[in-house]
Amino acid sequence: MAWIDGYAIPVFEARRTDYARMAEAAAHVFLDHGALHVLESWGADLPAGEVTDFRRAVAAEEGEGVVFSLIVWPDRATRDAGHKAVFEDPRIAAAIDMSVFNSKRMIMGGFEQILSIRAAGGAGA
Repeated sequence: MAWIDGYAIPVFEARRTDYARMAEAAAHVFLDHGALHVLESWGADLPAGEVTDFRRAVAAEEGEGVVFSLIVWPDRATRDAGHKAVFEDPRIAAAIDMSVFNSKRMIMGGFEQILSIRAAGGAGA
């Protein structure tokens, strides 16, 4: 089954377009090294939870939005090799602009897929 890398990242609202450009450039590098799908999304409906929520999870501050990202790989072995290759690829250093987001408050992790159901003929993910 697929392997998914997931990220939640606080991003400066004023730098949303810069983040999108950076993410697109980085996505091509991930795809070139074996990723099947890269999805970047801007939090537009982030309700406040009683205990935690997306904004609190990344300690988003005033003027920051939350980006939720997924990178889908065919399996963990491809992800491990691809991830190593991505960060050795000089294009990734050129693509990543650390001034757009706060990496210290980024949440990330790898997940084993346990279910995938799609609508017949549906678009999207």
